[in-house]
Amino acid sequence: MPDAKTPGSKKLYVRTYGCQMNVYDSERMSELLGAAGYEATPSPDEADMILLNTCHIREKAAEKVYSELGRFKDLKAQRPGLRIAVAGCVAQAEGEEIVRRQPLVDLVVGPQSYHRLAEMAARAGNGTRALDTDFPEEDKFAALGRRSPAPRAPAAFLTVQEGCDKFCSFCVVPYTRGAEVSRPAQAILDEARDLVARGVREITLLGQNVNAYRCTRGDRPLTLAALIRRLAEIDGLERIRYTTSHPNDMGDDLIAAHGECDKLMPYLHLPVQSGSDRILKAMNRKHTAQSYLRLVERIRAARPDLLLSGDFIVGFPGESEADFEATMALVREVGYGQAYSFKYSPRPGTPAAERTPVDEETMSERLARLQALLRQQQQAAQERMLGRTVDVLFERAGRMPGQLVGKSGHLQAVHVDGADARIGDIRRVEITASAPNSLAGRIVAA
Repeated sequence: MPDAKTPGSKKLYVRTYGCQMNVYDSERMSELLGAAGYEATPSPDEADMILLNTCHIREKAAEKVYSELGRFKDLKAQRPGLRIAVAGCVAQAEGEEIVRRQPLVDLVVGPQSYHRLAEMAARAGNGTRALDTDFPEEDKFAALGRRSPAPRAPAAFLTVQEGCDKFCSFCVVPYTRGAEVSRPAQAILDEARDLVARGVREITLLGQNVNAYRCTRGDRPLTLAALIRRLAEIDGLERIRYTTSHPNDMGDDLIAAHGECDKLMPYLHLPVQSGSDRILKAMNRKHTAQSYLRLVERIRAARPDLLLSGDFIVGFPGESEADFEATMALVREVGYGQAYSFKYSPRPGTPAAERTPVDEETMSERLARLQALLRQQQQAAQERMLGRTVDVLFERAGRMPGQLVGKSGHLQAVHVDGADARIGDIRRVEITASAPNSLAGRIVAA
């Protein structure tokens, strides 16, 4: 293999699955390997290392990883020097099994250990298979150091919190990401300033349970709301978002921030999972349908134009038709602008995996009904934008010549044809049309 100290002498192909935090983690791993001489490539065929950053949330996640690895078998046979790495939550949950079942894998690293990736890659380069799924005591983010100085897209993710202490009965996050840990505020502020200096105008704060963020500063804790207010003081940072939140950690100061902080966008992802108190208790969610509805009322009182997004699991073990109808009733009462909904699928090692699930046919039928209602609500939310003028941050070129695509404050995709604007601009746009998953508009004079 080429000399590891020669910048850009090796090619790295990264495939990312799952959540926004995995996107952030893939960026940091790419930076680590970039310092070790790897340069990104869009094609696995020309890579010296293939890195799969996996997610354990979706159905049959591990099987999909093994299937993906199988596609690289011939490539590995043709090029013995090719290194294949598996990272992320599937690696954490099934690291030893991956090593046992897939001899073509050279590195397996969990999400709390990936700051050791360059060292592991060097060992793999010497023919030694490497496995690291520890929860090390050292601060991973301190070990990662500063971000790459390369230019950035106008919107970026920034992890502020990892892990979860909620132990929902269906969820593997506490086992794959560990207990809740919050990064020091100063480190977050420094990284945010670095991002802004390289062209970022919007930052989304990430955490498995991001509104549980707590950082001790002096003799008092710094909450997510206080962190947002500190970030809002950074010149050049125009937009702030955060995800994903738990209803039980939505404090008064965070609700107030939605009404008082202009840079905090009018969009909130607030998963409820079910509208049935009986199912919520079985999920160990620690909130009720009514407490969630009261919370939504308070947030909307603080920010009336807020667009709400949610998560729903259909067919959780023991869910009756009445339980499902309670979910449908909650959705009708809340009115979501966006939402994610899935059939329940068991995660090995979680309490719910020991219970008997609802049959597949019933789950599919319920999911279809729920998604039809959610699509109606999303379309209605988009149609309410018609004729309005909103600020749009342009993030990329569109499919058509001269077209730009960006995001409104409500996180709705907006495309403009023949736009007199550049990527990174925030411009006033009059919304003229609504499609199933996007809006169209025209730039208006400032």
